[in-house]
Amino acid sequence: MENPYGFANLWLQGDWITKSVAVVLLVMSILSWYVMVLKGWNLVRLRRMASTAENNFWHTKSFDQGVGILLPNRQANPFRALAEDGADSAMHHAQSKDDLHGALNLSDWLTSCLRRSIDDASSDLHSGLAVLASIGSTAPFVGLFGTVWGIYHALISISISGQASIDKVAGPVGEALIMTAFGLVVAIPAVLGYNALTRGNKAFLAKLNRFAHDLHAYLITGARVGKQAPTLTVHMSGAS
Repeated sequence: MENPYGFANLWLQGDWITKSVAVVLLVMSILSWYVMVLKGWNLVRLRRMASTAENNFWHTKSFDQGVGILLPNRQANPFRALAEDGADSAMHHAQSKDDLHGALNLSDWLTSCLRRSIDDASSDLHSGLAVLASIGSTAPFVGLFGTVWGIYHALISISISGQASIDKVAGPVGEALIMTAFGLVVAIPAVLGYNALTRGNKAFLAKLNRFAHDLHAYLITGARVGKQAPTLTVHMSGAS
């Protein structure tokens, strides 16, 4: 049996403002779930890359071999981008002593270049999260606006009919309150998804920073942090 006081009845009886609010909330819900699924899958993929970089990269016999086991697309793998940027920066520093950056020692120059690479990866990770934050903070108020507007029209209709009994008030007001519930249904997953993705991104960036720290030590000394002997051989003319 069809509910005479449900969302369908609210849609049929609502004006264009009520319907517009409902459509906006629906679009916000679809957009938030799209971002959460896309960013969540990307985070799972990046964690696999982190596992490969941590467990396999430093067990190869040369720097080129280590880079080779990472995904060939540096745009999709921040660990490969970090390794290539570090090696290119060390080579460029060795071959461009007369440039302005030649006044910097190799350690400072590598730190700057690796930090820029990490910043680029961080920017990619956080792209789209602003959408979730905006939806999570505004959806309840959009739903509340729809509720206020619906109650206003419900009270106007009751006033015109001249009937203010509880059965005449409860239906229209209850229908209007559906908009508040709709706003919460949109906002709560967006907030939870934002918090979960933020925590996941923070953990991934910590792994990326550790990899960059080891990479920096290797390109300077030929060994990872805490290692006594080099584990890789990087083929760069003039680099130390």
